[in-house]
Amino acid sequence: MLKRERLLTISEMVNKKGILTVNEIMDQLKVSDMTVRRDLDELEKSGKLLRVHGGAQSLTYTLDQELSHTEKSVMQIEEKQQIAAAAARLINDGDTIFLGPGTTIELLASFLIQRRLRIITNNYAVFEVLAQAEIPEILLIGGDFRKNTGAFVGPITNENLRKLKFTKAFISSNGVHNEAISTYSTEEGEAQQIALNNSKTKYLLVDNQKFNRDDFYVFYNLHDLDLLITDHRVSPRVKEHYSQYVHLKIAEPLANNA
Repeated sequence: MLKRERLLTISEMVNKKGILTVNEIMDQLKVSDMTVRRDLDELEKSGKLLRVHGGAQSLTYTLDQELSHTEKSVMQIEEKQQIAAAAARLINDGDTIFLGPGTTIELLASFLIQRRLRIITNNYAVFEVLAQAEIPEILLIGGDFRKNTGAFVGPITNENLRKLKFTKAFISSNGVHNEAISTYSTEEGEAQQIALNNSKTKYLLVDNQKFNRDDFYVFYNLHDLDLLITDHRVSPRVKEHYSQYVHLKIAEPLANNA
């Protein structure tokens, strides 16, 4: 296969699937790891795709279906841990914080198990992490349970969240495209919107694969956030683009992952 044909095929594969690994391209095209990585670098430089850890991501891909909690929990683990650790350092003892849905937020909870905090969440997995910890006060907001993400949503959730005020709110999302923050579920988006509006300081935690991606429901605007925390694998081009909408904090690799 000629190089030009190979580059076109890789571009089509990435746009069709959204995210593609180096191994998948190697298997499909029967070429070496080094060849694939050179091709991906060239396609990124020409603006055809976005390089991510272990593969590539489409710049135009729209999510067609929501990944399960299990699928999300094994993706970008090191990057999510970096982000969670960086977010934890922004939390002070005595804070009243909201933790939203998402696997990155669950990792953040694991950094807070011995902190003196009041924590409110509609994320059942977060509650499970913190339930055995020495936290003075944990409040799980109930409602309709979304098994796919482990989040409580709906009218009961929203009614309770409207009555509460937070010093800091930490949320994640399925996609960030220009200033739009989006997720798959309208109900999850509404709950996060309420929590953000009721918080003095607002944080978005997203790994490098979430940029330039759209999902079904746009629930917030980057301009209205105080800080976006992402991992060190975000590309310089993405960092430059999104810095015009919100202040970015790039999490450093953890010591055991360096």
